[in-house]
Amino acid sequence: MKLIIAIVQDEYINKVIRALMENKIRTTKLSSTGGFLKSGNTTLLIGVEEDEIPNIVEIIKGQCKSTKVREGDNEITVGGANLFIVDVDEYVKL
Repeated sequence: MKLIIAIVQDEYINKVIRALMENKIRTTKLSSTGGFLKSGNTTLLIGVEEDEIPNIVEIIKGQCKSTKVREGDNEITVGGANLFIVDVDEYVKL
């Protein structure tokens, strides 16, 4: 089993959650803040089997877009989501 920790920009979160629900993928939503521009974001925790990962990544990718933001004289590309996929040693449902 794997755990996807998806940090999604707030402007995309409703679309991402809707798309995941339409595909019957359960998720836990946590409000979070941070990142380079201190913008609002939401963290999703998604427990999945390994073979489901490519599908979930594509669902999230389809809803999030990278954008360019000006920071002083620099133009920075900000991703719509960052995903961390980690192994789960044990899962217990109570």
